[in-house]
Formats: sequence, structure tokens, C-alpha cells
Amino acid sequence: MNIVTVVQFLSSVAWLAAAGFLVLAVARSAQRKPARRLWKVGLATAVAAALLTTLAAGLVFIPPEMRGVVISAVAPDGYRKQPLDPGLHWIVPYAETVKLYPVSKQTYTMSARVEEGQIYGDDSIEARTKDGQRIFMDASVIYSIDPDRVVEVHLTWQDRYTDDLVRPLVRGIIRDAVSQFRVDEVVSTKRFELRNMIYDELNKRLAENGLILHDFVLRDINFTPEYAQAVEEKQIAEQRAQQARFLVEQKKQEAEQLRQIAQGEADAQIIRAKGEAEARVIQAQAEAQALEVIAQVLRENPELLTYEYIQKLSPGIRVMLVPSDNPYLLPLPDITAGEGGTATPTPVPTPTPAPEAGGTQP
Repeated sequence: MNIVTVVQFLSSVAWLAAAGFLVLAVARSAQRKPARRLWKVGLATAVAAALLTTLAAGLVFIPPEMRGVVISAVAPDGYRKQPLDPGLHWIVPYAETVKLYPVSKQTYTMSARVEEGQIYGDDSIEARTKDGQRIFMDASVIYSIDPDRVVEVHLTWQDRYTDDLVRPLVRGIIRDAVSQFRVDEVVSTKRFELRNMIYDELNKRLAENGLILHDFVLRDINFTPEYAQAVEEKQIAEQRAQQARFLVEQKKQEAEQLRQIAQGEADAQIIRAKGEAEARVIQAQAEAQALEVIAQVLRENPELLTYEYIQKLSPGIRVMLVPSDNPYLLPLPDITAGEGGTATPTPVPTPTPAPEAGGTQP
């Protein structure tokens, strides 16, 4: 409760009190009773009430979110040039009045939903695109009155700035901007550009009339049922085509993966074959070198082969039977030393066959 309200309340109480005293004074006078004192009190109370009323009429409190335009009967132009800022002010009682205007942010919404906008019912904005398609747009405008231009707004629009300026201006600018784009651009690629175009034009036009644009919200875009169905069918077709392209790409990747695996296996086989071939070459070279060494040793020691042959026989053999009509595989050295210190080969005696049963031993 501010001081102006308190003064107004006191003036109301004073007028009631003055009326009460005067009524009592009249009643006592009618009864021929002394009422002079009541008349004095009633008149004094009435004067106090009048002073309080005058004081209340001259005091004006401006809230922080408001500005006041003074309508003056004593000013040359009928109004004060400067608006009243927030706080307590004094005006000429009964000769000046104050019209309050909000300078805080206000939102004006136009929507197809019944209870969402300022107007009950479908209040969306119908517009035609560059290619002749009808679209319906929901939009909100956040704006405020310029605190320094409140007097100008009052002189030009009074309380009609919302319905007679903001609403028709927004709808007209949106229609003009939409007509410069195709319907597919409005929906997708150029939507942000469309919004910025509307914002810039609306900001300029509102500023010319003393209003500040804080934001423009493009809430929704709707189409006719026929076009919406066509768009849906197109999107379904594009999704199917995209899915088909994905499957083809997936098959290509799988084929490439199999090719890489096959190439890797082939490379591995080639490397393995090369390794085996090199190993065989190295082995053959080693065997050839070994044979050369063996041949050189045998040339220098011819009896070494016979020695190795004997070593391979079982160590437990003392007598060996060989057929008499076949030559020896290798010449056997003589176990006794002959003249000159060299061993002479001694023939192995031919075994005598065992006597038959019942015969005599020779």
C-alpha cells in the first residue's frame, strides 16, 4: 500500500465522518436541541476531507514497471512533454490526470490452438509461398513500449497499440516474407533465414512507432491436408531409398571385407610358399655341401664307408651268415695284419649246412 492509497482512504473516512456529524446536527436542530457544536465539527471534518481529497488528487505514484503520461488542462499542448518516471509525483489537482502505460515486456501470440493466443479460436496466420502453396503459421511477438517514447505512443495509439499496430503489422510482414520462399525452403533449409527476415522488418517497423521488439518466435508451420499427405509420402519414399542405399553400401563393405580377407589369405599363402621354397633351397644347398664333404672324406679314406657299415650292424653279432653264391656288398677288411703292417682281407668261411636227422656227422 503506497502513500496515495493511504491519503485516499483517510479522505474517504473524513467524508464519512463529516457526513455523520452533519446528519446529527440536522437531527438535533430538528428537535430544537443545541447542535452548534456538531455543526462546527461537521464543517471542520468536511474541510479536512476536502483537503485530503485534494491532496490525494495531486499525488501520483508510478510503479517501477509503468510510465505516466500527464494529461494537463494547464499545459499549452494539453499534455506534459516528459513522461512520469517511477516514484511519487505531484500534479495539479483536478487540472491534470495521469495515464499509465506498461514498459515491461508483453507477449502477443497468434496460434491455431483454441486457448493459446490472445484471440479465442484459430488465430494462425495464413500465407502463400512463392510456389503458391498455402501454409499456416503460429507466431509470438515479445515487445515493450520504449520508456522514453511513452508520450508518443499515447498520442498516436493510446491503448490501441496492441490490436491496431502489433497484430496487423506482424501478420502483414509474415505474409510478405513467406511469399519470397518456396514451401520446401520454409520447412527446412530457409526457415532460419525466414525468421530473421521477419525479425528485422518487424523490429524496424515497431521502432518507428515507439515500440521495442525483444524477440520473434516462429512457433509452428502447418500445411493443407493434401500437401501434408504429399510431404509424408515423399519422406517415406526418401527413407526407403536411403535404407536401400544403406543396404547396398553395407553389401559393398561386406564384399570389400571378404576381398580383403581373401587377399590376406592369398598373400599369406604366397609368403608361406616362398618360405617353404627358400627352406628347400637352403636344405638342398646344405645337403649338397654335406655330400661334397662326404665325397671328399671318402676319397681320402676309402675304408671309412666299410667302417660305417660295420658300425651300423648290431654290436652283439659275432657270426654272420651270408649266401655263398652272392658277392659281399662291401669288401671286408682282414682282421690280421699282413706283411708291411697292412691288413689283408680274410675270406669268411662258408657255413656248412647242418646234417639231416638220422645222418652221421663227417
